[in-house]
Amino acid sequence: MIKTIASQRKFFSTNGTKSITFRIEQLRKLKRVLKENEHLLDEAIYSDFKKSSFENFTTELSLVYHDIDEAIKKLPRWSKKKRVKTNLINFSARSYIIPEPLGNILIIGAWNFPYLTSLSPVIAAMASGNTIILKPSELSSHSSKAMYKIIAENFDQNYIAVVEGGIIETTLLLEQKFDKIFFTGSVEVGKIIYKAASKHLTPITLELGGKSPAFVTDKCDLKMSVKRLIWAKFLNAGQACTAPDYVLVHQSVKKKFLELAKKEIEGSEYSIEHGNYVQIINENHTQRLINLLNGKNIYHGGQYNRLERFIEPTIVEDITFEDDLMKEEIFGPILPVIEYDKLEDIIKKVKARPKPLACYVYTNNAGIKNKILKEISFGGGAINDSNMHVTNTNIPFGGVGESGIGSYHGEFGFRSFTHYKGIVDKPTWFELNIKYSPYSLKKLKWIKRIIGQK
Repeated sequence: MIKTIASQRKFFSTNGTKSITFRIEQLRKLKRVLKENEHLLDEAIYSDFKKSSFENFTTELSLVYHDIDEAIKKLPRWSKKKRVKTNLINFSARSYIIPEPLGNILIIGAWNFPYLTSLSPVIAAMASGNTIILKPSELSSHSSKAMYKIIAENFDQNYIAVVEGGIIETTLLLEQKFDKIFFTGSVEVGKIIYKAASKHLTPITLELGGKSPAFVTDKCDLKMSVKRLIWAKFLNAGQACTAPDYVLVHQSVKKKFLELAKKEIEGSEYSIEHGNYVQIINENHTQRLINLLNGKNIYHGGQYNRLERFIEPTIVEDITFEDDLMKEEIFGPILPVIEYDKLEDIIKKVKARPKPLACYVYTNNAGIKNKILKEISFGGGAINDSNMHVTNTNIPFGGVGESGIGSYHGEFGFRSFTHYKGIVDKPTWFELNIKYSPYSLKKLKWIKRIIGQK
């Protein structure tokens, strides 16, 4: 591991990764080998938590392919030297910004979308011209092995390498010096990553989570709102950082909301056999979720099979902000419903909690929409939908506060792994003498005029 990091640093110093041609060739190769190994990727993720090939493609591989295609198409523009204005005090000079790769990158992926959370930042780091150590999550061990096999067999380890393992291997990696660390995972582990990075003053991007609310107002298309919200909540059995963690329903539509939600769940026929549902990732997470259900007022669902790591889509009502369900991110197929009357009051309660990764507002009222968007700070989100903002690479994806640091996707991913070097390029044929000694009041007056401080 340590030898690989050293060899990657040595390879980066040769400037071999900086060529735009090299970057595009490697991105094309990555797409080709992923497509050639889709069957392997499907089998691996199914072994981890019974995710179907349909959902593996729609929620992971399709987005990875899009990231590659976009990077190939737009990389020449993203990486181009950009001319900018020069201020008067630097008259006769030209100024420009040069994007350059940061260097040696450590990317730590998550288990819930093992290919997307690992390969999407890898693509951004490749496009930026870096070398990469990828550490997939050990919880999705089969998916980790598949990525290791594909990358080890097709890429020079001096350029991209996959390191498998658990806490011991991750700890050893974090002791090394990198030029950037990119982590996707929980807030608790994010704090550990942050602390480790600080020892080397290593810049980081932390894609974390949090309790993302969904507002269902009395001014929405309730039937469509329920359809979209239920799909978003129970996708991947709720094991998604952007999933609506809890729903705030106006009291006037709560009864109808619950009826429609139950009907939508039943109509969707969630099951592993239908390919639209997955297992909970392991026994510990399964038991954690079962414990959260104990003593709760279950409106629908609530059945589980501990041995099969299965918990059916569940709606829990009569929940308050003081409930155990509201003390941590659920990260599973349990949807708490909190009733509210006055929008101002419920906004205050949401604002009193840590800033969430996402927020969703179901309303056709512009005033309600704008009020929530203006008052609540969150990473990103959607109006009259959930989760789908992640698919738009024209907007940044990332958290704020405890839900994350930094962002990526599209050009924002390129920027995340790039240093923008500012240059003033001045010729020698002309030079004002006012900045040089001997100083005088006359020179000081001219300087004040030039910089606009008369």
